[in-house]
Amino acid sequence: MSTQANLKTRGIVMLVTFFLLLAVIFMPVFPGKINGLDYMDNLFNEISKGSSYFIPESLKKIDKFAGKALEVKLKFDDENRVMETAKQLTASGVQVTAAGKEMTIKGDMALILKASLIDADFMFKNDDKPIADKYGFSGKQAVFNWHVLFKKIGADLTKQQKFEDAKPFAAVQQKALEPAYNYYGVKAENWNEQIALILFALVFYVAYTLWYGFGLMWLFEGLGMKIGH
Repeated sequence: MSTQANLKTRGIVMLVTFFLLLAVIFMPVFPGKINGLDYMDNLFNEISKGSSYFIPESLKKIDKFAGKALEVKLKFDDENRVMETAKQLTASGVQVTAAGKEMTIKGDMALILKASLIDADFMFKNDDKPIADKYGFSGKQAVFNWHVLFKKIGADLTKQQKFEDAKPFAAVQQKALEPAYNYYGVKAENWNEQIALILFALVFYVAYTLWYGFGLMWLFEGLGMKIGH
């Protein structure tokens, strides 16, 4: 058999096995009866969540704002959100006046920030019940309300040129509220506990890509076509 025929056979075998394995990857044969892409996506989500837990650190940082007075007047797009947010703020121990789509807040900055972090911590740990029992609506809704509120508080404080006061609200949004909301329901994993699987996935991805590339190249060369540039 000629070299060209050998290359053609080798290319066909590699491409056939490539697509057979690809079919297996898309079959629900992995743990949890899901396909390979979903399995790895879930794994990396779990590892990502495990690296996104900044709530204890955030709780320590807000201590310096204890006793710091906050006074803002905010306007919302939704009256129902005003009612829900007012309930959350009242539970935190600050003074709230709500009418229609507007809300006035007076109170201790640290109390508001701490209340939001406590709710975020429950959600990060996939425990919605304490929040639902406290407010009468879901934890995801409560965390989303905090996020909307803090964005508006930050904008109002910036208008007042109280830039340092606005910073902790933005920090809690990014480091606590967003991870708690986005990762709710996802189990947190420490990356070093899954290092073998992570390395396998990375090596497999590189090898699998090269497998396809060489299979295609050898098939074309076996057919008499040269790949160049």
